[in-house]
Formats: sequence, structure tokens, C-alpha cells
Amino acid sequence: MLNLRRLLRITLSALLLGPALAQAQSPVVKTAKATFAGGCFWCMEAPYDKLPGVISTISGYIGGTVRNPTYEQVSSGRTGHTEAVQVEYDPSKVTYEKLVEVFWANIDPTVKNAQFCDHGTQYRTGIFYHDDTQRKLAEASKATLDKTKPFKQPIVTEITKAGEFWRAEDYHQDYYQKNPVRYKLYRNGCGRDARLKELWGKVPE
Repeated sequence: MLNLRRLLRITLSALLLGPALAQAQSPVVKTAKATFAGGCFWCMEAPYDKLPGVISTISGYIGGTVRNPTYEQVSSGRTGHTEAVQVEYDPSKVTYEKLVEVFWANIDPTVKNAQFCDHGTQYRTGIFYHDDTQRKLAEASKATLDKTKPFKQPIVTEITKAGEFWRAEDYHQDYYQKNPVRYKLYRNGCGRDARLKELWGKVPE
């Protein structure tokens, strides 16, 4: 028969080791990042947030020369940044090819330094790759789209190596969820869905 001291020691060990063993046995999810510029970043979070396999989206700035820029600086068009969304995803649940496919369906790739009603280099479109595999997949997707696109205009969206990504101010994050009425007014007023339907034959879901 176990004496009381030994029983207490066994119970304490089980309490201490239990969480550690459970954590050790839990599979570690290996995530990856993808970065896309599609005009106003408010409008680029929503398509990815509802995509299975996407863990999170962050609105921010990329492609410029100023460190830790503010929205006011970027919106002036003088920092070289463009508004972008960085997507953290689980590659075992969603492929990079799928992320790129969603990107194309949500932008107008025929205009340079503008998207819909927003004009300036800060609204230029782009795929910012994080490794050589992403670069090759993005370039292959662009080449395929160039052959199969349902519109005549050339594709001017650039594919560029990702540099420093700066997170935008908190009030920009999840704007479409925090301010649904203002978001819909902006999106409709900017003619985004009307142009997407004109380009692709439908508005992305």
C-alpha cells in the first residue's frame, strides 16, 4: 500500500508533467507568410480572412524607403510604400497558388499606380514574394493569366521580393469588421465591385 507521502509525490508529479506532456504531444503548426498589394488594404483583408487555412491578416505598408511610416506619410505618396496585406497561413490547408488566385480576383491588374478610385504609387498592385518558390509560383500564375485573361488590356502588376513590412495603425486593422457601414459605403463608392465584375465577369464572394 502506498504511503501518504509517496501518493502525494506521484500526484504532484502528474500535475506538473501533465501540461508539458500534452504540449509535447500537440502537433506544431508550421505557418508561412504571403504579402499582396491590391489597393486599399481594407478591401484585401476580407477575401483572405474567410479563406480556410488562413490564420491571420495584417494591413500594412511595403516597398518604401522610410522606416516605420505612418498612414499620413504613405498616403502622401512620397515614401515609396504601397498599402498591402500580409497573410499568415497554414500551407497544409491552403496553397500559395490559391492565395495568388484570390489576389488576382480581387484587383484590377490593368492599371499602374492606382486601384479603382484611389490613385498614386501608394495604391499600386504587387505580389511580394518571400522566397524563390513563391516567386516561381507567382510568375507562373501571372504567365497563365496573361494567356487566359478575359480582358484585352495587359497585366501591369509587379512581382517583387518582399522587403520590410510595416504594420499599419490599429484603426486600419479589420476595418471592414469594425466599421461595416463605412466600409461598404467606401467600397461601393469607389466602384470596386463594379470594376471587378467588368474585368472578371463576377464579383468575388
